[in-house]
Amino acid sequence: MSKYLLNKFLFTVDRDPDLVERYREDPQGTVEWWEATFANRLLNCAEAEASTWQRFDDTERTALSTHDYPRLFALGAHPFLTLTLFIAMFERDHDGLGFQLEYAQRLAHMSLPYPDIAT
Repeated sequence: MSKYLLNKFLFTVDRDPDLVERYREDPQGTVEWWEATFANRLLNCAEAEASTWQRFDDTERTALSTHDYPRLFALGAHPFLTLTLFIAMFERDHDGLGFQLEYAQRLAHMSLPYPDIAT
């Protein structure tokens, strides 16, 4: 498991409106494409700079592919990155703060100490 890679996915997708829409409409395809294209690309570096070993494990891939943000939180994905991406994708489907309230309700079973978010 790599919290770094989970957070890198959330970070990069959230910063590109086209990727946000792609992930909303085709989560499994987007995760597969992103993993093959971006997982080993270094952040803020030229495309020629890349590693070769990073990939999601099955649990991470499934959570990302099913928009399972409670599971992502439990895996240690940073809650701010998770919340901002999922707000961008699903806020339009709810009135007012409806999505934020749903997010809070779906994570209500979590208690302190929260999963470690250090990478």
